[in-house]
This record gives sequence, structure tokens and C-alpha cells, in this order.
Amino acid sequence: MLDEIKRRRTFAIISHPDAGKTTLTEKLLLFGGQIQVAGAVKSNKIKKTATSDWMEIEKQRGISVTTSVMEFDYKQYKVNILDTPGHQDFAEDTFRTLTAVDSVIIVVDGAKGVEAQTRKLMEVCRMRNTPVIVYINKMDREGRDPFDLLDEIESELQIKVRPLSWPIEQGIRFKGVYNIYEEKLNLYQPSKQVVTEKVQVDINSKELDSNIGEALANKLRTDLELIDGVYTKFDVDDYLNANIAPVFFGSALNNFGVQELLDCFVEIAPSPRPVEAEEREVKPEEEKFTGFIFKITANIDPNHRSCVAFCKVCSGKFVRNAPYKHVRNGKTVRFSSPTQFMAQKKSTIEEAYPGDIIGLPDNGTFKIGDTLTEGEELHFKGLPSFSPEMFKYIENADPMKTKQLNKGVDQLMDEGVAQLFINQFNGRKLIGTVGQLQFEVIQYRLLNEYNAACRWEPLSLYKACWVESDNAEELEAFKKRKYQFMAKDREGRDVFLADSNYVLQMAQIDFKSIKFHFTSEF
Repeated sequence: MLDEIKRRRTFAIISHPDAGKTTLTEKLLLFGGQIQVAGAVKSNKIKKTATSDWMEIEKQRGISVTTSVMEFDYKQYKVNILDTPGHQDFAEDTFRTLTAVDSVIIVVDGAKGVEAQTRKLMEVCRMRNTPVIVYINKMDREGRDPFDLLDEIESELQIKVRPLSWPIEQGIRFKGVYNIYEEKLNLYQPSKQVVTEKVQVDINSKELDSNIGEALANKLRTDLELIDGVYTKFDVDDYLNANIAPVFFGSALNNFGVQELLDCFVEIAPSPRPVEAEEREVKPEEEKFTGFIFKITANIDPNHRSCVAFCKVCSGKFVRNAPYKHVRNGKTVRFSSPTQFMAQKKSTIEEAYPGDIIGLPDNGTFKIGDTLTEGEELHFKGLPSFSPEMFKYIENADPMKTKQLNKGVDQLMDEGVAQLFINQFNGRKLIGTVGQLQFEVIQYRLLNEYNAACRWEPLSLYKACWVESDNAEELEAFKKRKYQFMAKDREGRDVFLADSNYVLQMAQIDFKSIKFHFTSEF
């Protein structure tokens, strides 16, 4: 059991849109032997799309809309990757994914540097003390000076860095990378399928001059001296305690610098770590199985209208067909076909260990944040739903398809990508999301996966907040006064739809004993 835990590496790849996450994921799968040819994400000539972008809308737009889960074996390790969406309209999916991983790789575009979305995601990593490795991508294009990039990462992401590889020139002059961690020189050959050669060189030898030319060799020696002078020595414990972030340079599209990243990553990254529950800390080596649901996806397989709940194993061993307790509703559940994922493709498994992500068939029994145990009452925390900022009424565009529309809306809301409220004043359905793009995705998926057409009616609201109070009279008075702006969520909790910041502040001043919550966890 301990050996199985030690060889697990579960991590997420995060970044701003278009920095190259999905391309990097593809190349890692290539080394893991899971795919034979990497699909060029952007190329129209090759009709292959990226493995991890399998939804129809992802293929059309060339962006990731939902987190995909992939696993492969590399050397003696078992690697679980979660490729997350970078677009800020899908940030909630990414925040929740970060609760299920033990470490993170942040991809930074060598020309653009740190962007807004990366900062937000880094804050979540800091809150959870998640170890981070930075991969600076697109070195085969003209970009910024590597030292400037490192300074920006330190100041913007508020974490110390330590380069473990160093680029020799960039853009069309890009010669390769010197791997500081292994003390090898990697010479660059632009190729999307072939892995580049490694040369073992002594940094002070004439051999280096003959490989990259005297001028570049001297510049590299000066750079390396500067790195040793400026940055602290790399220490694995500092990295595991999230005090320092190792940095690698390369080009994911041309398969360069990816294997160095993977080799170093499997060596130093943490195996599954203890998880905080409300009752106690759960350690991975405990004998009894525990796990929590951090994501639900509808229609992974369009031929079967099934939902799949993604469960992260926290401790013990998960066994197929064994009875487990569903803590929220107190029932005993068994799973005859738990699956493991390669994006959309899945295979049934007999057992799973801490750190693994398993797919459980779901016919409406699960909600995000549910816990499974062998009988103990446990609640894992930290899976929030945020207060939505954009709202629209959803209207049925085809009265003959009411049933399909209702089923589609229910299943898509279970995924937690958007939230459904029922307006108490007029009984209409209201959908709230974090970003505009979500509405397009919902409309597209309802039509293509459920054959139900819907149309949107815009509504100008400032925020939805959950309200509760120990003072029943005051709550009743508040609901009467604001009856046009009261709604219920799917759990039947009271939600106040504030149409401006001023109205919200006045309500907070007028009704002292009412609590206003901006996440659904309270």
C-alpha cells in the first residue's frame, strides 16, 4: 500500500488562456506512451484535435471548457494529470480542481509573461500551500529576457524562484537549453514528434564552445554564475513547503524541454498529502477508504446520457463493488463499474489508491463536495460555489421539448458550472454564472446534447447572496420588503438578488441580524 502511495503524482496544469497548457499535456502523454501522435491544437490541415479537449464546442473554438482527467505510467511512477480551462469564465471549475491535486505546474508564455488569470490561480495555490513548478513556454518565439521574466514571476506571483534549466538565445536564434538540474546540454531541433538529443558537457570545457559557439558559451557561463549568485540553492524541502518554485524553459509545441520537466517533476513532486476534513486530518496511509467528489460531468459519452462524478481518493484503498457510505444522505452505495480516464476514453478498474481520480457513474445521487467513507462521518471542506455575477432568465424556445430542456438544465447544473435560482415573485428560472462564455456553452450543450433549444432574456443584477438569520421575524420582514428580489436555489435556501451595490449595502445596514453570504458554504 505504501509503495503504491509513494509512486502516485497527482497534479493540475494551470495558466492564462493560450499559454500552452493543453499542448504541454499532449506532450506529457506522448512521453507516457498514452498517445502515438500529438494532435496539433491549432492546425486545420491535421484533423486531429487535442486529446484532452473532447467536447464538440472545445474542438470548434480551440479552447478548453472543462477540466479533463488523464493518467499514465512513467518510469516507476503513476501520473494523474488534470488539464484545466484557462479562460476566466471557467475559473470556478479550475478552483475546484485545485482542491483535488497535490501539486501544480504553471505555464507562462515567454513573450507575454504573467497574466491576470495566472495571478488569481496562484492565490488559490498559496491559500492551500500547494507546491508549484513554473514552465516558461514558447522559447522558440521572440520573447522577453529570461531574467526579466523571473523577476516578474517573483513579484507578481509572490513566490521565490530558482531556474533549473536555462535557455540559450530565443526565437529563430534559439539553440537549446542547459539543464542545470542534470548538468546536461540539450540541443534544439524543431520537431513536433521527435525527442531532442542530450549532450553531457562540462560547463568549462572547449566542447561547449564547439557545440554552441564561443560567444554563446561565454554568455551561458556568465548567466549561470549570475544565477548561482542571485538565486538561493534549490532545496527539495523548500519546494515541498511551497516556499520556492523551480523554473524550466522550453517549447511545448516543438516538444522541447518537456522531458526535462517531467523527469525532474516525478522525482521531486509530492506523493499524495494529508487532506483536511472538518472533523480531523485524513492521512493517505490510513487503512479505511475515504474520498470526495470535486467535479461532475454530464454526457461524457453522448450515446449514453450518463453523468460521471469524479472522486479523489484521499486514504485507504477503493475496491470495486465494496459497500461505501454516502455521508450526506446516509445511504450505502456500491459501484460495479468505477472507471479511470484518458480524457473521454475510460476503462473499468478493480481498485484505486490515494491520489487517484476515479469516475463513478452518477444518476443524480451526487453533489459536488459529497464524501464517501467506510462508515465514518467525515466532511471534506473547501469546495465553494461562488456568488454569480451575470444573470439571465432561461426561456424554452420549443414548447414540445420542455422535458428535454428541464432534464438538460438539471444535469448541467449538477456539474456546478452555473447556478439555477427560481424567482419567488414570478416563478421564472434564472441562471447565474461567473462569465458570459458560460451562457454560450450552456445553450450549445442543451441543443447538441439534449436536443432542446433555449433562449436568454437578459437581466441586470449586481449579485446573488444567500441570506440566513436566527431572528425569524426579521427574516420574514426582509422577505416581504424585498419580495420582488427573492429567489430559492436548488437546495431551497433563500437567495437575495441585489440589483446594485447600493441596495445591497442599504439592506445590510437596515437588517442587522441577517447574515449575507457570498459563497454557498456557510
